[in-house]
Amino acid sequence: QVQLVESGGGLVQAGGSLRLSCAASGGTFSSYAMGWFRRAPGKEREFVATINWGGGSTYYADSVKGRFTISRDNAENTVYLQMNSLKPEDTAVYYCNGAGGRFPWGQGTQVTVSS
Repeated sequence: QVQLVESGGGLVQAGGSLRLSCAASGGTFSSYAMGWFRRAPGKEREFVATINWGGGSTYYADSVKGRFTISRDNAENTVYLQMNSLKPEDTAVYYCNGAGGRFPWGQGTQVTVSS
């Protein structure tokens, strides 16, 4: 069973950048499409971005398109989310998972964007 550990969150001013990492262990990570999701205070978890198994195809939520970039390193069993031009509405706990949430959810990493 794949286990996921997210890191890289923090407090940043609006307009700033952060790079999130998701380390996977315990399974054949490279076989799966992976995604980033987030849950803002008082809201449901929502989709942010996804990347196919080989890294050649990506898809983004409209709210982050042009600002966030998802990537992966299958040799390191890691998925990344580069977040630029951050906005206060990006404040949330960020999670990674297989497409469709196929693995147990990790604890996530908190991103807080101040105005």
